[in-house]
Amino acid sequence: MSAADVPDKQAKKQIKRFRARVEEEAIEHQTQYLNITAMMDMMTILLVFLLKQFSVQTAAALNRNLELPSSSSQKQSSQTVNVTITKDSILVEGKAITPVRAGAVDPSAKKDGANGYYITPLVETLVHHSNQLKKIEALGGNKFDGTAMVMVDKTTPYRLLTEVLYSAGQAEFGNYHLMVLKKSE
Repeated sequence: MSAADVPDKQAKKQIKRFRARVEEEAIEHQTQYLNITAMMDMMTILLVFLLKQFSVQTAAALNRNLELPSSSSQKQSSQTVNVTITKDSILVEGKAITPVRAGAVDPSAKKDGANGYYITPLVETLVHHSNQLKKIEALGGNKFDGTAMVMVDKTTPYRLLTEVLYSAGQAEFGNYHLMVLKKSE
């Protein structure tokens, strides 16, 4: 019997049976495999959570050029713009802004030369951050209160610290939290 000899009715029944069998096999295969889309969503959420947890405190502990002083204070820090002064650079949110040599910023990076307090690249970067925080506040985010978290190596000269604080103040960061390591008891 050739294909031309099969009646139309019988051919349609065979096609329906074949289609049903193919669909059943497809459903069986779907249940045997994991849903990759849901897994990717879950992994993305975990990645974002872990990245948020990896704060500047951890990054500071990994930096060989930064040794924080110790303290017995119990107050916890809030989320702010992070300014770090290491032995070899000034960083804002982990990004190097200007180099530090022998406990001082290069006079060419200051508005008034060697005796000035205004560190131009630091002020420009912090103004950019303050503008971003103000936009976030305008969109209904956290209130911009002009707070900067300042982490300073314990051997940093006071003059350099005051230059950084003055520059931060020029960029509307007039409140400071100094970061220290808690003393082990």
